[in-house]
Amino acid sequence: MLDTLGFTIDWLAVAAGFGIGLIVGLTGVGGGSLMTPLLISVFNLEKAIAIGTDLWFACLTKVSGSVAHHRHGHVDYKITGLLLAGSIPASIATVAYMHMVGLTKKADSALTFALGLALVLTAITVMMRPVWFRVGLWLERWITPARQPWLTVLCGLVLGVLVSLSSIGAGAVGATLILLMYPRMEMRRLVGTDIAHAVPLTLVAGIGHATLGNVHWILLIELLMGSLPAIWLGAHLTKMLPDKYTRLALCASLLFAAKKILLTA
Repeated sequence: MLDTLGFTIDWLAVAAGFGIGLIVGLTGVGGGSLMTPLLISVFNLEKAIAIGTDLWFACLTKVSGSVAHHRHGHVDYKITGLLLAGSIPASIATVAYMHMVGLTKKADSALTFALGLALVLTAITVMMRPVWFRVGLWLERWITPARQPWLTVLCGLVLGVLVSLSSIGAGAVGATLILLMYPRMEMRRLVGTDIAHAVPLTLVAGIGHATLGNVHWILLIELLMGSLPAIWLGAHLTKMLPDKYTRLALCASLLFAAKKILLTA
């Protein structure tokens, strides 16, 4: 039936989606960080198309998680709103700039650098996850309640640019910035707030990339076919694997991907 509709499933893409989904379910991060390098190296997509496709992948895979956290009351909408106040305008401005510049060699090099930088930042944030809480407590003497709102907006601005240029950062980097700003927040509320912010940000950035023609829609569907059930499976398996080893494996993968991306610049 699929053949008669002119659509043949690429089972390699389904398998890739399953693998990435499993990692997301096991660790909570790594979807965008590993998907974009995978799309570039395995499926030979141009960087801009890989980034645009991954933005839609990230948005659609996080919707169910966002709804679940909302139902359980795990979303701090004040912090989410402050982050979006910075990230959405920054994302729109970044995509508008990409429209003006076009996909020149210089722009391609900028995307490569942003992608490599985002991968390294994600690896650092994942590996040092237990440390960030103590750093956040130490920073409380400077990040006072009066300064938190505008600093949160600034964090959102940074995330908006980073995510729009690389499709990476809305998860691990975003969660780390929230933790540094609000170290006493419950972990479940931190995760829920991070996901709630990531969905509209990746949607806006994804729409922007779609207007540039930077989305491979058929491949996106195939990736989602594999990833959605794998995320559920990974979430159920996460209690069986030590967090230390899953973080180490994820960081090694991220740094390897960053090296490979940066060497192609």
